[in-house]
Amino acid sequence: MTASYFRLALLCSGLLLLVGTVQAQNTEGPPRTVRVSGESTVNASPDQATVRFGIVTRADSPEVARAQNAEAAKKTMNAVRELGVPEADLRMETLRLAPRREYNRETQTHEEKGYEATRQVVVEVDSLELLPRLVAQVVQRGANRLEGIDYGLSDRNTTRNEALRQAATTAREKARLLAETLDARLGPVREINEQSFSFDQPSPRVQMEFARASQADAQGEPDAYAAGEIEVAAQVQVVFELVAE
Repeated sequence: MTASYFRLALLCSGLLLLVGTVQAQNTEGPPRTVRVSGESTVNASPDQATVRFGIVTRADSPEVARAQNAEAAKKTMNAVRELGVPEADLRMETLRLAPRREYNRETQTHEEKGYEATRQVVVEVDSLELLPRLVAQVVQRGANRLEGIDYGLSDRNTTRNEALRQAATTAREKARLLAETLDARLGPVREINEQSFSFDQPSPRVQMEFARASQADAQGEPDAYAAGEIEVAAQVQVVFELVAE
């Protein structure tokens, strides 16, 4: 009887000790943290471009419109090849052929005005110095519409990583400033989230230059194709633990 009572007392003591430990842990509460965001913008000079030319031909019959477009597209492609652009960086999009309609103000109706054939040529350029000559030569050979120029970076990862690195550094500096101002000490990182990331492309003034390029003696004005810089922006959110002094 005495031995049984003694074992029961030990068991009860152990349970009380365990409950006390759990209660002590529960009263500690969640860890103290500080949540901050870090932003960064990195500028980089583009070193490549994707140019889109439109070839539009019009005729009374769809056959003639298509044939004229095919001939103009052939001359345009050859003009690009003459500049040394690799075949892999040159492609011709699907031909679109549709009736052409014009609005008659007198009758207030749309009238059939033959057919229009449209094709797009896409050229990827690794040397931006080639752009003025490319536009001038292609326009003189048959392209009559500039769909757009997209500037890019051959090594996007390096610029992206630098923007993220700077954003993370900014977040740490902000967290340390807040902690020190409020008499706390910054602890280890608990959570990292990438909030946003973007590549903002420059917008050169090329439309006027494209129209001028149709002149036989036009060589292209380099300043019109000045790309400026690509702005790479990154934002991260970081949660740091606050530790006791």
